[in-house]
Amino acid sequence: MNHVTGPQAAGVESQYHAEFAMGAHSTRHLRRVLRLCLGRSGLSRVADAAELALTELVANVVRYVPGRRGRVCFLLQSGGVRVEVADGCPELPVPAAADALGEGGLVIAAAADRWGVTPYAGGRGRTVWFERLSRASPSVPRP
Repeated sequence: MNHVTGPQAAGVESQYHAEFAMGAHSTRHLRRVLRLCLGRSGLSRVADAAELALTELVANVVRYVPGRRGRVCFLLQSGGVRVEVADGCPELPVPAAADALGEGGLVIAAAADRWGVTPYAGGRGRTVWFERLSRASPSVPRP
């Protein structure tokens, strides 16, 4: 079920939740939704990096999670966005070697300001998340 809500917690302006079996077309759909949410919230400057990290998270669900079921949450905040992808897989991601581009969190680490994994109690699953902050462009002193 997909739905958008208004503010729910301090610092969160709005959020988007979707839960479904992910497949080849899920990434395109979710990237489009994320870009629309960010644009409407004045966070367009973080869209490219956030879409890249989201693509990696969804690809990992498709690649590694039995049944490909997952829940996606976009938390739009005044300073940026937090994206969470939760699934029922009890195994935690293992970082790959630095020469294995595109695996083990390297793409997410390059595109996000912060990221991590939060396991569920009892090994019932995990949430992989990242945050991309909106930074003001550095000011250039005028002569």
